[in-house]
Amino acid sequence: MNRLFTSVLCGALFFLSFALACAGEREPYGIGLEGFSYPYPVGLLPLVNDGEQVRMAYMDIAAAQPNGRAVVLLHGRNFPSSYWAPVIRTLSDSGYRVVVPDQIGFGKSSKPSGDLHFDTLARNTIALLDHLGITRADIVAHSLGGMLGVRIARAYTDRVAHLVLTAPIGLEDYRLYVPPTPTEKIIESEDKQTADGYRKQLETNYSLKLPYDQVTPFIDARFNIKGSAEYPRWLRAFVASAQLIYREPVVHDIPLITEPTLFIMGADDHNAPGKPNAPEALRPKMGQNAELAKALAAKMANARVEVIPDTGHLVFLEAPAKYDELVLGFLAAR
Repeated sequence: MNRLFTSVLCGALFFLSFALACAGEREPYGIGLEGFSYPYPVGLLPLVNDGEQVRMAYMDIAAAQPNGRAVVLLHGRNFPSSYWAPVIRTLSDSGYRVVVPDQIGFGKSSKPSGDLHFDTLARNTIALLDHLGITRADIVAHSLGGMLGVRIARAYTDRVAHLVLTAPIGLEDYRLYVPPTPTEKIIESEDKQTADGYRKQLETNYSLKLPYDQVTPFIDARFNIKGSAEYPRWLRAFVASAQLIYREPVVHDIPLITEPTLFIMGADDHNAPGKPNAPEALRPKMGQNAELAKALAAKMANARVEVIPDTGHLVFLEAPAKYDELVLGFLAAR
């Protein structure tokens, strides 16, 4: 009864925050998304990254009827981990303990002053599992989280049972198409971004098919931070994540993954970070994500690809029933 009450209460607060954000009645968020509610209680794990004291935020949701297994959900770059709410519910109801971290630099976690590195984020995630007493887990990852999932699977093979890559980026080496861009130039460009411009950017890059009001809270999760006195620190961390994607490709590691792997791709997802900055002649070659996934899976020891029609980058929100069916079936297979 306590668990049910807590879930209902947290869910109510989560959607209330969405409603208030849509109505424009919210104070500016802090750079740790203070003021933005998550669907479940949030814990904080103290860590040290590159000599800097940081705290990693996470949700740890118990299974309704435990099957003895745990799933780690890894978020993308442009969304807080709270967007996993419907998937959390599905997995928890199906017997899985669900661990949902905000990586350092994102969401409710600390915003470091230096660069971000996938190896550091991978170590942080394993440290969280150690803290929670989880020796082995399934990983379900989305977008940038897919790149991190690859690094975890390669560096900590014995800790990963199954790997689900949901509309992952990093299926190609963007350095082959996009020239390097100075961090200060990206900061200047991102600082000029407006909420309306950002929405249009997501609609274009992600081929979004979600209702307007379902996207609005995620727009607010970014732009309400502009009212914080620490906004420049948040902005630098946000841009560091863009440089992370560019500087640390994982596509060369993907064929080496030995864990059972499922790619779930949106047929209309042609997201390719940095594509507008590539020479015009090269842009059409970028972001052929479903085909890239198929080519990579063919080189892997144990992988397959599922492509969901009429969906974009946010495939688990756009086609939830099909997505849940694919994930639960894959995780259940031994």
